[in-house]
This record gives sequence, structure tokens and C-alpha cells, in this order.
Amino acid sequence: MAANRRPTLADVAREVGVSAKTVSRVLNADGPASAQTREQVLAAVTKLGFQPNLMARNIRVGGPDTTVGLVIPDLANPFFGAVARSIEDTVRDRGLTLLMGSSADDPDRERALTDKFLARRVSVLMVVPSVGAGHAHLKTHRATGLPIVFIDRPGAGLATDSVVSSNRTGAHDGVAHLIAHGHRRIGFVGDLPAKLYTRRERLAGYRSALQEADIPYDRSLVVNAHDQQGAEAVAGQLLDGAEPPTALFAGNNIMALGIVAELARSGRKHVAVVAFDDVSLADALEPALTVVAQDPEEIGRTAAVTALARLDGDRSRARTVTVPTRLIVRGSGEQSVAAART
Repeated sequence: MAANRRPTLADVAREVGVSAKTVSRVLNADGPASAQTREQVLAAVTKLGFQPNLMARNIRVGGPDTTVGLVIPDLANPFFGAVARSIEDTVRDRGLTLLMGSSADDPDRERALTDKFLARRVSVLMVVPSVGAGHAHLKTHRATGLPIVFIDRPGAGLATDSVVSSNRTGAHDGVAHLIAHGHRRIGFVGDLPAKLYTRRERLAGYRSALQEADIPYDRSLVVNAHDQQGAEAVAGQLLDGAEPPTALFAGNNIMALGIVAELARSGRKHVAVVAFDDVSLADALEPALTVVAQDPEEIGRTAAVTALARLDGDRSRARTVTVPTRLIVRGSGEQSVAAART
């Protein structure tokens, strides 16, 4: 066998001196084989480093693969990393393996990834939907029993299970916290694209808190960015304005990092900040960052448990599970209006 070629079933059979069919019977436990033959086959598998082609076998026998396909927008975002880790921890106990790919929030790339997962007959499909993506093409797969779960955002054109955060309520609570500390000019730094479900829900929460406090909505205080550098730039523009905000609400963890960087660069450490979603080392910042914390571990666990219940035969109506957020007070959101103006 060539050194650069992966060992095959035929190589194992040749090593033992039996037929490929006998090797297959041993590995799949689907036919008679003596104890000696079984021992010899397994020894040859170990010696040659042979890995069975599970996908090919599953397609041949008409069964699902032992994998869970997960499509997320950004592999570098800690939030989605925590969600994926929780899913993996939950499905591992059922002998399932997590496969993951990034859509970069591109509908075409998302469709290509889901098609690849479907081609290998995954046992479960989980998707964080991209803006503008449609999911009607998954109806047949859903109807034939494939568990499909949308995470963080609802899908479009498909009635199936979804697990999301309490985005609107959480944003409302964070902005209300700033208002309770005397702030009336509160900037909102949101993610892009503007049609993103989480961005729209969090902006709605921001607006409802203002309305509740009889504070007029000022469109000039709402800016958007797609990455940390962009958030840093738009936060600077807000703070350099003629009537700068005394507080900022960050629409997600990436926006929060940009805001913190801008405040440190410009020496405006007394501007109050509340961020939606926690960030690493939030306690180490000066002042420590007040956040509306999501629970990515619970989102991932709930998504996995929901999918496993479908695998076990749950045929109840599709449902959306909303995972609560919680306000964590650390200091940045409690800065006074007077301090911000100094």
C-alpha cells in the first residue's frame, strides 16, 4: 500500500487474508464471524489505521449519519462558540458528533452548507439564519422527520423549532437602567445589517424604554457598525457631536469592544455604558462593564434537547423557546450624567 494513500476495506481484507465482505460483517456487526476472525480484523484495522466510511455506509443502508450539522455566522464570535460547545456537550451523550461551518451571514453560503449537511444525512440540522435567507427548501426534510432547529434568530418560510434570547426585554432593561441613573441622551450602537433580527429586537427594546420614560426618540443617536473598528469609529462620531450622549448602549459584544476602545482612546471613561451580551475580561475594565448577559450555554443546551426530543419521536407543534437575559451591574452603567459631562 502506498504511504500517502488512506487504507481501504480491501487493504484490511488483504492483511487478514479474508474477503472484504467478511471485514464489513465484523465492523458493522451485521453477520456471522468467528471470534478469531473478529480479533484478526480488529488488529489489522488498528495496524493500518483504517477508518470506516460511515457516510457511505449510512447512505447505502438508508440510515442517518451520527452527526449534527450546525451553521453559524462567525466562528470567531465567542457567543456562537459557547452555543456550539453546549450543543456538543449535550449531543455527545447520545453518541452524536457535531459538525460546524460558518455562513459569514451570507444566504448563499448558508444554503451551500445546509445542502452539504443534508447530503451526508445528518441526524439533526441546526442553523443560525442569515439575513435574507429562505428556508422553504427544508420543508420536505422537516416533514420526513429530520429535526431542524433555528438558533438565535427565527428562520423564514419554515415552521420549525427556534431558540432565541429575550432580546427586546433585555435591551429595554439595559436602557431603563441607564435612564434610572439620570441619562436622557443615550446612544445606540447596533450591528449590521439593519434588518438583522437581533438588531431590530434590541432597537425595539431601546425605543420602548425611552417611550416609557417619556424621552423622545432621536434618530441621530442611533448608529450601526459591523465590526469592532467600525463601532469604535461611530461611537467617536456620536461623542464628538454638538450634543453628545452621556451614555451608550452597545447592541452586542463586538460593538461593546469598539465602544470601550474609543472611550479609552479619547479619555472619555466617564461616559456610561451598558452592553447587550457579556464580554471576556469585562470585570478587568475600568470601570468594569455592565451588561445584559445572554445565556449561550442554555441556548445551546435547549436547542440540543429540543432536537433530541424530535429524534425520539416528539411530533408536537413547532415552538419557539425564549431564553431569559439578566442585567449584571458592574460599574460602567452606573456612571452619573454629571461625570459624563466633565
